[in-house]
Amino acid sequence: MINYPYLWRLFGISLISVLVLVLSSTISIFVSGSNTDYVPLQIGFVENSFTGAAYRSHGFYDFYHKYQDELRDGKNITNDLSYLKVKIPKYSPQYQPSLLEDLPTHIKQLFPSANVSVITDLDVHNGAIFNHNHLIPKNAYDILVLGHQEYVTQEEYSNLKTYVLNGGTLIIPTGNVFYAEVKYDPVMHDLTLVKGHDVTFNGKVAHKGISERWKNETKQWLGSNFYPIYTWQKEYHKLYNNPFNFTGLGGGEEQYYDKNNHDIRIILDYKSSDERYPIATYELKYGEGKVIVIGLAAEDILDPCIDSCHKFYDFIDHLFLNYALDSTTYK
Repeated sequence: MINYPYLWRLFGISLISVLVLVLSSTISIFVSGSNTDYVPLQIGFVENSFTGAAYRSHGFYDFYHKYQDELRDGKNITNDLSYLKVKIPKYSPQYQPSLLEDLPTHIKQLFPSANVSVITDLDVHNGAIFNHNHLIPKNAYDILVLGHQEYVTQEEYSNLKTYVLNGGTLIIPTGNVFYAEVKYDPVMHDLTLVKGHDVTFNGKVAHKGISERWKNETKQWLGSNFYPIYTWQKEYHKLYNNPFNFTGLGGGEEQYYDKNNHDIRIILDYKSSDERYPIATYELKYGEGKVIVIGLAAEDILDPCIDSCHKFYDFIDHLFLNYALDSTTYK
């Protein structure tokens, strides 16, 4: 004889068990996707150690100056090639302490719960900006801020481009970035010039070369290139909108944006008198991420820090809060 009450109780218990299991799974999914599963914002400042190496005594610039006539005339140079291979220093004025000490401290105050760290060109070169615990490496940082990355390796350049493509936010606070390619030797821990800054070097002979190494590629994904005119030149431009009192006396080294790129979103137009080279702070989306380019040389604004410096820090806060974070999961 079938015991219907027993079967009903058995069926009812089983049904309740299934419902509890489904409900538990749903709650787990909800919780893991909510703010209770908190991951702090990851912000990295990249120390421009490769550029610091290039500016060392008996380095690249001594070579440029000594052989400027030969380079201009297209002659092959085989002397003093040791100048084109330099050791990476522990510290250099080209590290721009105002960018890599004061600014990280300021950002940490803006986001107290964030992890703010200073990494090096070598870290980026080695792929440390990615988390390799996945089949497809993911970004290890939500936001990366560069220093004066005038000299980079091909690996560093490609990794930064991939970082943005993957969804990262890259902030460029200065100009003259990605201007020349260097090669890193992990055994000797030194750098050798490869191409850029009007020189090409194959290890045996140096001669006249291109100015900006990745000019066309950089124009596409970064949206701008190096403004090739300095304050001591007669045709140096004027900024008609200049809230930070930028003079260019520290070297200038601005970035001019591609006015034919309609995807560039202008944040602050400095209204350059030189219409060939428009200069602005802008945002450009690339892949899943974005770049934010100041356009001016921030180190010229921050050192020395006078009244305009405070305006600039307020502007940096505005960029972080209103532009840098909307492509991250931080709330």
